[in-house]
Amino acid sequence: MPGLVGPVADEREALLGYLAQQRYVLCLAAYGLTDEQARATPTVSALSIGGLIKHVAATERGWLGTVLGHVPDGGADFGMAPGETLADVITEYELVATETEEIVAGIDDLGRPVPVPKDVPWFPDDVGAWSVRWVLLRVIEETARHAGHADILRESIDGATAFPLMAAAEGWPETPFLKPWRYRSNNVGSST
Repeated sequence: MPGLVGPVADEREALLGYLAQQRYVLCLAAYGLTDEQARATPTVSALSIGGLIKHVAATERGWLGTVLGHVPDGGADFGMAPGETLADVITEYELVATETEEIVAGIDDLGRPVPVPKDVPWFPDDVGAWSVRWVLLRVIEETARHAGHADILRESIDGATAFPLMAAAEGWPETPFLKPWRYRSNNVGSST
């Protein structure tokens, strides 16, 4: 997937395209990491790249469940379970992405009301419904926020940054202004 979302034909394609792009850049932060590195919490926070991917997958599933009338739970925590691999977490996220696309494809009107679940302390009491459109924008917002967190974590792990990682993942040629990230045997990546 290139660094930017391509031209879009309509609102639905735009919303799903931007969501797919944010999912991609979130997972890109994990490119080339070991399971141990994906679990690492290299900053003062308790966040890890694998945990962020797991959390965002659960959050997206929860929001789309709300669209279907299910009461959301609190979502996954921000950590990988013992024995859980980065591949497991990414595979689950890909499954969630497919589910989201199928759910959205089955909805004729993105303006359709989505009742705000009651008795959820982080939801407003004075709003009766959101639209499917609002829910998709909320999922994009959540994913983008955590993609930024993952960028910081990745740079803290091995110095890798988004565009060199993207160049490596997609096989871009080296240019005078961008060199693809390369794995180094001492587990330190290079963005130069």
